[in-house]
Amino acid sequence: MYEVSPKDVPANAQLIDVREDDEYAVDHARGVKHIPMGDIPARYQEIDPDQDVYVICKAGGRSMQVCGYLENALGWDKIINVAGGTDAWREQGLPMDTPNKTQ
Repeated sequence: MYEVSPKDVPANAQLIDVREDDEYAVDHARGVKHIPMGDIPARYQEIDPDQDVYVICKAGGRSMQVCGYLENALGWDKIINVAGGTDAWREQGLPMDTPNKTQ
């Protein structure tokens, strides 16, 4: 498993947000696919194992666990944890979507 800083995630990367629905609804990295951690075993087919898979959560812990599952249980080898998660993504000023934000 690899780990990168949010600023090192390529544009148009396959980025999977594994936070819970309520966390995702507050804000999330632009362009992510949302699959909560608990849904990964049932929904992993929605992820393309032939591309690099970047996994992000709030701070990096849950995404690391999901990376381990994808590598160890499924045998995938292009798995990258996003260090610091969405918190670091936001702190680094990277593009975010905030669906519940009032204008």
